[in-house]
Amino acid sequence: MESSLMGERFHRVTPLLESWTLSQVAGMTVLLKCENVQQTGSFKIRGIGHFCQEVAKKGCRHLVCSSGGNAGIAAAYAARKLGIPVTIVLPESTSLKVVRRLQGEGAQVQLAGKVWDEANVRAQELAKRDGWVNVSPFDHPLIWEGNASLVQELKAALGAPPGALVLAVGGGGLLAGVVAGLVEVGWRHVPVIAVETRGAHSFNAAIEAGRLVTLPDITSVAKSLGAKTVAARALACTQECTILSEVVEDVEAVSAVQRFLDDERMLVEPACGAALSVIYSGLLGRLQSEGRLSPSLASVVVIVCGGNSIDSQELQALKAQVGQS
Repeated sequence: MESSLMGERFHRVTPLLESWTLSQVAGMTVLLKCENVQQTGSFKIRGIGHFCQEVAKKGCRHLVCSSGGNAGIAAAYAARKLGIPVTIVLPESTSLKVVRRLQGEGAQVQLAGKVWDEANVRAQELAKRDGWVNVSPFDHPLIWEGNASLVQELKAALGAPPGALVLAVGGGGLLAGVVAGLVEVGWRHVPVIAVETRGAHSFNAAIEAGRLVTLPDITSVAKSLGAKTVAARALACTQECTILSEVVEDVEAVSAVQRFLDDERMLVEPACGAALSVIYSGLLGRLQSEGRLSPSLASVVVIVCGGNSIDSQELQALKAQVGQS
């Protein structure tokens, strides 16, 4: 525990792989930042691990996190490493597989509400207890600081900046961390294609309105993107870097998951499929032809954010849900 408190990072440096197949589709070099191979299955351990270490130094006695799965697994992993009890509050729709994974990490699990926002209300109530600290899945400066490590790794691996970065947006924690990292390494000019699925598009709705917008409900199958209101920091990021906010359909995200499985032998959630669909659906090329991206990009990095709420059976169910055979 002592070494964990003294700064040993909980995340691993992930591979940056050139994808021959996606490069052929895109007509340029496509690099995959493989966050799906983190110990906790997604990028979330970067920010949440950092947050948990910092609050542990200040005497936190119990962690609580509301999560549709990935953030909760990161919080449970960090808590186990730190020797601190943790309660994870999940929406009632969470898969049994995720619940079992959390319990396997030693977490206490509570189910509350239909969507993440409702589970979050319960987590905030629990966090009022003495010595308890709420771990936001995406909305805290320490989370963004931890997520910025991803860009530091890109700088170390590439040296020169890529032509563009592609990522999925849920609550906005990954976007906020990536923007912080871009500013830190001097890559502020690198455009970020920030992708959501329709029905979980709180970031795009906020940009269109010029203020934070709360969606009436999450109707997308990409439940990991399902924050009805994006973090205010995500909206502020649009003033600091070039961010192209794009909304794709569920069917495009699910199709990208299947194609990525076939092409790269890696299975990811629809939330990650949303980012990959920028390549597979031809959106990248359309952004270039519309003049919103340079027509001569040397390379693009896609952040393969990962995800735990997926297996072959779930993929078949998702395909049926969106009308794919």
